[in-house]
Amino acid sequence: MGRYGSFIKRLTDIILSSLALILSSPVLLISIIAIKIESKGDAFFIQDRTGLGGKPFKMIKLRGMIDGAEQLGPDFTQKDDPRLTRVGKILRRMSIDEIPQAINVLKGDMSIVGPRPELTKITDQFSPDQREVFNFKPGITGISQINGRQTLSPEERVVMEIAYYKDATFWSDLRIVLRTPKVVITNEGNV
Repeated sequence: MGRYGSFIKRLTDIILSSLALILSSPVLLISIIAIKIESKGDAFFIQDRTGLGGKPFKMIKLRGMIDGAEQLGPDFTQKDDPRLTRVGKILRRMSIDEIPQAINVLKGDMSIVGPRPELTKITDQFSPDQREVFNFKPGITGISQINGRQTLSPEERVVMEIAYYKDATFWSDLRIVLRTPKVVITNEGNV
């Protein structure tokens, strides 16, 4: 948390993501079993997203849709998406599907707090001004995730994120981390 590229931010990312994986391991195990029982396919969903410096990385999530859902519709979830499985609806409602992103944090592809990692198909269309968001490592949570989530367009998110992360501090990031559970529990802004 705090200034990008700082030792404290990276250390905090490693500590928090390790704790998240350890503490959530029973929930992850139950979720993986439920996904495999309900539908065929891998329990994990891996997708290209754009990261720091505009470089693509493989973001890891628990699969909440039927196997092969990307071939059957848009790349992003829509309200009442018929491709969501019963287990997937629960995982998404509680944001459990995002826990494996802690692996991306440990690998250094993501941070605990940062801009939302967008699909490469979307970021390929970004203007030079919007590409400023690539100066910051994407995060599991962040300013747009606690202020609108999926109700915001990618363009709205980028404007908000660039403005926030230019001056982010450890304390401002900590406020985001502390606000995240309320947003997850209330399902605020989630589709």
